[in-house]
Amino acid sequence: MGLFKLFRLGFYAVFLTALAIGYYVYVQALSKPLQNRHLDLEVPTGVGVSWLANHLENEGVIGNKYVLRAYIWMNQRDVTIKAGEYTLLDVDSIPGLVDKLAAGRVKQYALTLIEGKTFKEYRALLSSQKKLEDELAGMTVRDIMRAVGSPGKHPEGMFAPQTYFYQRGDSDLDVLKQAHDRQQATLEAAWAQRSDDLMLETPYQLLIMASIIEKETGAPIERPEISGVFNNRLRIGMKLQTDPTVIYGMGDAYDGNIRRRDLRTDTEYNTYTRYGLPPTPIANPGEAAIFAAAQPQKTDALYFVGKGDGTHYFSKNLREHNEAVIKYQLGGKRKSFSSNPGGK
Repeated sequence: MGLFKLFRLGFYAVFLTALAIGYYVYVQALSKPLQNRHLDLEVPTGVGVSWLANHLENEGVIGNKYVLRAYIWMNQRDVTIKAGEYTLLDVDSIPGLVDKLAAGRVKQYALTLIEGKTFKEYRALLSSQKKLEDELAGMTVRDIMRAVGSPGKHPEGMFAPQTYFYQRGDSDLDVLKQAHDRQQATLEAAWAQRSDDLMLETPYQLLIMASIIEKETGAPIERPEISGVFNNRLRIGMKLQTDPTVIYGMGDAYDGNIRRRDLRTDTEYNTYTRYGLPPTPIANPGEAAIFAAAQPQKTDALYFVGKGDGTHYFSKNLREHNEAVIKYQLGGKRKSFSSNPGGK
């Protein structure tokens, strides 16, 4: 064997050994857990693999930027790094990280709109979210309702209480649109399944009734029966006489207490002084309250009174109701009182 052949074989041996060692180091680096996974990774629009590799190395997430670049080159040459904010807590290696970035699985934030809150309260909550772009700040209520798809409508009751998920870059208006669309879908479904003896004439009246039911009880099991009481009252032409409508009509004048004079002070929302429904919803009702309004329980009850434990006692007539008031609100002490037949 000539000297040249020996040299060539030696070169190949060294080369293959170096290649094997390099591949071993590469594989080990790929399987090595990411560091500083508590950091959130923000990927700007338009950046590529070089920026990503340099940034992750500088932040101490990966030990060698060339390992990341080599992995992408060998496995996903056409990978597109999608812009957005990413959490690293749920990935533990370079392959997992690349898959996440390529799929655009950005960090999600949750926001819960609670049942029974007003549009004003929803708007304040949305504006307080630091990760949401604030589009609502410069908009009037009229502008907002036009933007969500209900031009000219009153905003109260039009947004579904629910937990919504969003990502950095979304706006508060985006979330509000989701809530609006969900509420309209729920309302349409409930109206299509309404009871034959329902004393409401339009889906909007159904929404108004649902908002009253939502505010009247925190006990889900009672919603259909409370709906039945109000449906009975509408049928016989009796005033609804429900405190939450009075409170809503008082606006900022409400200080946490409702007094006799408040029940006698006429507003368009006072169901003690006026017959029928108030002109708009008084809060944003949830799905359960909307379906309860559409499907009132068949009952003989015309009255209900709070028992002090979050539930109510239902009565068929005023005499029975007065006895319940004495028992549950006056501590069993029979004394002269002016009954509040609305049920509070």
